[in-house]
Parts: sequence; structure tokens; C-alpha cells
Amino acid sequence: MDPANEPERDLVVWIAQSRPFKRRDRQFFVTTFAIAGIVGLVLFLAEGLMPVLLIVSLVFLYYILSTVEPEKIEYKVTTRGIKIADKRTDWEYLTKFFFSKRLDSDLIVFGTAAVPGRIEVVINPEIKESLKKEVSVYIPYEEVAETRLEKFINWFAQKLPGNNS
Repeated sequence: MDPANEPERDLVVWIAQSRPFKRRDRQFFVTTFAIAGIVGLVLFLAEGLMPVLLIVSLVFLYYILSTVEPEKIEYKVTTRGIKIADKRTDWEYLTKFFFSKRLDSDLIVFGTAAVPGRIEVVINPEIKESLKKEVSVYIPYEEVAETRLEKFINWFAQKLPGNNS
């Protein structure tokens, strides 16, 4: 039987948060707002109001994403691709995968052939090996080295209060 005509089967199914999330304390936000205020003041003196408005909007977005807990959704790895909340991305659009960790959440990261370039999915740690086994049948497992920007961001994040882990 032709694999393209084969009915779609679920290989791995799990429920997890829709995005990485870590609850922050008051000290973290005080430090973040202080840094944003200083940078905003410097940019206001150098460039005017528009960069300050951009910083205020980004800090507000970050505050909301850090305080509102994400919903739980269903993820599936199937014989045709990956499904995130019943929206499928076929294997032909995925180029590679690897595992990562961000904000105390384990992730499986898929490289894509089109925009946005990667899809990050929150996973439960206990299904990591079965995911690796099932997904590697369709696309290659390939570790990706951190870029200089990612290294700098991780270093800076470790300096903020509440990120010592």
C-alpha cells in the first residue's frame, strides 16, 4: 500500500501548555522595569519619544506573557506530520528537529522550510525518548549550536533575579 494513501495514525499524543511559561516574582519585575526605564530615558534623550513608546509596549507585552498562564492544548505526532491544536504541519515542510529547554519547559524544536523557520512545541519530559524515536523516522535529529545572540541573551537572563537555575 502506498504511504500517501495510508490513513493517518497518531504515533504520540500529549497535552501541554501552549507556550513556555515561568511565574515571576515581584523583584524580577521591579528590576525589569528599572532597566527599561533607564534605557528608555537614554533613548528619549538621544532619539525622542518613538523608541520609548516601543520599549513601553515591549515591556507591557512581556509583563502580560509572564503573568497570564497559557492554556493547555493537545499535540500529536502522526504519520502525516505534527498537529498542534488540530492544525497539521506535514513532514514535507519540516527539515530537522532537536530538543531544547526554556523557562523551565522542555521543548521539541522543528526546523521548517518556510517562514517562521522553526516551530517550538512544549513537551512532557517523560515522552522525550518516544518522540525522538517516532519523529526521527520522518526527519533527521540534528543538534543546533547556540548563536552568539542566544548565548548573550542566556547570559543576560541569568543575571536577572529569579533566574539562577
